[in-house]
Amino acid sequence: MLRLQRPLPEGYTTATADELARRIAAAKEALGPRLMILGHHYQRDEVMRWADARGDSFGLSRKAAATREAEFVVFCGVHFMAESADILTSPAQTVILPDLNAGCSMADMADLDGVEEAWEAIASVTDITSVVPITYINSSAALKAFVGRHGGAVCTSSNARKVITWALGQGRRDAEAGAPAGAGGTKLLFFPDQHLGRNTAFQLGFSAEDMAVWDPSLEQGGLDERTIKEARFLLWKGHCSVHQRFRPEHIAAFRGDHPDGRVIVHPECSHEVVELADEVGSTDYIIAAVERAPEGSVVAVGTEIHLVQRLAAEHPSLRVQSLDPLVCPCSTMFRIDAPHLCWVLEELVAGRVVNRITVDEETAAGARVALRRMLDIA
Repeated sequence: MLRLQRPLPEGYTTATADELARRIAAAKEALGPRLMILGHHYQRDEVMRWADARGDSFGLSRKAAATREAEFVVFCGVHFMAESADILTSPAQTVILPDLNAGCSMADMADLDGVEEAWEAIASVTDITSVVPITYINSSAALKAFVGRHGGAVCTSSNARKVITWALGQGRRDAEAGAPAGAGGTKLLFFPDQHLGRNTAFQLGFSAEDMAVWDPSLEQGGLDERTIKEARFLLWKGHCSVHQRFRPEHIAAFRGDHPDGRVIVHPECSHEVVELADEVGSTDYIIAAVERAPEGSVVAVGTEIHLVQRLAAEHPSLRVQSLDPLVCPCSTMFRIDAPHLCWVLEELVAGRVVNRITVDEETAAGARVALRRMLDIA
């Protein structure tokens, strides 16, 4: 997805780290309670130090919505996160993304046109009323709205099991009533991350024969009619560029060096990696798992490097390291830096709003339905 971020004025790109820190602090003080800065777990430390709240994407959006006195919400994350914040906050609140080019490669792997084409193709060969669409929260507002309109729900990495259980459970499907006892589906279209869908399906006792990968670049997803009809899970061919880097050989090498060490990975990793790990969970789960590790433990973490480094610094009694020795930053999240943060804050002080993220009301309304279902389920 193309987003246009204008170049920063030279005064930001040439400023020293200390100067930027002084200017950010001054802008924060000037804006006071009118400002709330949100920092996603994967942010670099030069940004995270200014965050009023840190967390995962959905948790941060809910915090922003609950802080009504914050007129300006600066979301240090990526585009889909800022969209979620705009959907959940009040009309009186303004959501700002410091760098418009901070997108998400996974979210961009599924767009509304592609999902609508898939939906039509599936409907041409099977009963579409039995198909429940589920979108990972790492997706655009347009896809959340699609899911809301078609009786599905959003999920996060921490509640995917509950949402999928609901989708395949028995009960009345009602787009207005929120989540009933179960959506009554017999088949799921899960997007955009195939790995979270696959790992959750295995966790629920399904087999590989119950799953098929839908490739949006191929006619009919690259699947024959029989496969579309018989598969319980149609998994969109999407992935996280960070988490797909972790491989079984990384775990083997770590265990060779540290036989008593523990491996903790995110469910966006491949199933082969998840099978070998000691623990699997969301970013919040990973943080909690490291916190409860016994003193002196050696822990290899399969997630974004900035979070791993922060955990290592915050737990000096442990040896916390990246599962991938070559390091794995989220390149799009990395676009948010001190110069961009300083720029948007100083513009606010000057009375100018830049990089505002807005979701049109029709899209926002559909997305809220899908998000509300998730909250009712989880």
